[in-house]
Amino acid sequence: MSTENPAADSRPLSESEAEAEARRIIEGLWKSEPVTTETSYVDRTPVPAYGTTPPEPQPDHRIVPPWAAGVAVASIGVGAGITGVGCGVWLVCQGFAAVTLTSVLFVTLPIAAVAAVVVAVGSVVRSVKAANVTTHHHYSGAVNQQHNTQVTSHGGKWFGRSNTTVNH
Repeated sequence: MSTENPAADSRPLSESEAEAEARRIIEGLWKSEPVTTETSYVDRTPVPAYGTTPPEPQPDHRIVPPWAAGVAVASIGVGAGITGVGCGVWLVCQGFAAVTLTSVLFVTLPIAAVAAVVVAVGSVVRSVKAANVTTHHHYSGAVNQQHNTQVTSHGGKWFGRSNTTVNH
């Protein structure tokens, strides 16, 4: 029997030959050493406190723009405030006879509309102020600036969206 390629023999192994072949394979597995491979590397050299490397710009990549977060917080506050005003109006209206939900809504809806307009005007004013901000970076030493613009489009059947990333 050939130990290199047992399938080369056309006859089936006897019980003793099969047992000997199985023992040989199992003992070969136990004798082999596991192969160690590096999965990560940590550079232990100390980083210099200063050097010739230019500063690297680190732009702020937030998922939600600050003005949108401000509008969301303001909307929650307005909603909570209007709810309190509505409850107060409802309690005042409890003293009247035959007060319905419709009448309470007619009293509170104008207040909610005024608050929504105030939030919308405030967000527009804030975004106009934020659009006129100029940032100046002052570096000493050699600086390598790269300007990259990447536009990715994801088209769909009904809705399409695009993502523009500008790196300065």
